[in-house]
Amino acid sequence: MDNSNWTSVSHFVLLGISTHPEERIPLFLVFSLMYAINISGNLAIITLILSAPRLHIPMYIFLSNLALTDICFTSTTVPKMLQIIFSPTKVISYTGCLAQTYFFICFAVMENFILAVMAYDRYIAICHPFHYTMILTRMLCVKMVVMCHALSHLHAMLHTFLMGQLIFCADNRIPHFFCDLYALMKISCTSTYLNTLMIHTEGAVVISGALAFITASYACIILVVLRIPSAKGRWKTFSTCGSHLTVVAIFYGTLSWVYFRPLSSYSVTKGRIITVVYTVVTPMLNPFIYSLRNGDVKGGFMKWMSRMQTFFFR
Repeated sequence: MDNSNWTSVSHFVLLGISTHPEERIPLFLVFSLMYAINISGNLAIITLILSAPRLHIPMYIFLSNLALTDICFTSTTVPKMLQIIFSPTKVISYTGCLAQTYFFICFAVMENFILAVMAYDRYIAICHPFHYTMILTRMLCVKMVVMCHALSHLHAMLHTFLMGQLIFCADNRIPHFFCDLYALMKISCTSTYLNTLMIHTEGAVVISGALAFITASYACIILVVLRIPSAKGRWKTFSTCGSHLTVVAIFYGTLSWVYFRPLSSYSVTKGRIITVVYTVVTPMLNPFIYSLRNGDVKGGFMKWMSRMQTFFFR
């Protein structure tokens, strides 16, 4: 394309999840409710873990960090999406767009890493139960969480920097509800080869590496579980992993479908739908998945509710 057709973009227009006016109110109500459930559910998990001394163990330290990440992850996109539903301009500034891209990538990758360390926790708990407290010390847990944060920010910085090098044409409309990498690359006037290459190499290593670590952890867990003589014992042991496996399947399934495919085959419409699943639906479901399948969390929640009733109605 001729350089004379390029222009300096100061803002983008987010077209949103739907362009049909009659769908605005239903969409606003549905996503507002989902966002409220996500925030309240994950805050409840964090509050419960902080207030219950018996939950101050590695498994729940990681779970509280996952809940915090889910709150931040959803808050990166949903408030802006709700705003543009009724906005006549649907504008986001260039700087705001890059900032949204940065934090979206950061918290998505952070969830990826936290799910990996949670798999390691399950591996130690089942394969080395007698050395659990000696291996997963409080200091090691802190170091792993800090490492998750550091690597996530470095990953986000790389891809946001590459995005900042692209030049955009006069058509600055993004057919999405947030500044997604692929949606931005679709409207760029310049070559996105390097961006795509980094997503499919460095990005694939980060995501696939964590997924491979989770898979290896569960392979070892399955080998140990299969050696348990009773079927009841096998089920009881493996059931402690059910919540984590459910979240892993939803998160990696949707993430891989959107990003680890050629840019030419990327469908904006399908991408929007799948993106809603891992940016809004999955973080909303996580508190329910972990609380309904976890006896410690359910027990802690009932005691917490009992204390709240005693406090307010004594």
